[in-house]
Amino acid sequence: MKESNFIEQAKRAREYAYVPYSKFPVGAALVTDSDEVVLGCNIENASFGLTNCAERTAIF
Repeated sequence: MKESNFIEQAKRAREYAYVPYSKFPVGAALVTDSDEVVLGCNIENASFGLTNCAERTAIF
């Protein structure tokens, strides 16, 4: 898959971000060993220790 496709998919993933505090949505696109693309976005929480970055969300 081309790099530009990953960028477009990551941009699409950030539309699902929950960012009421920073107002800074982030998306991530990861590829698995079987060439599946997994998307993730950042998720904020009032308790900043529970905030998830986009990459971590994609892995989970």
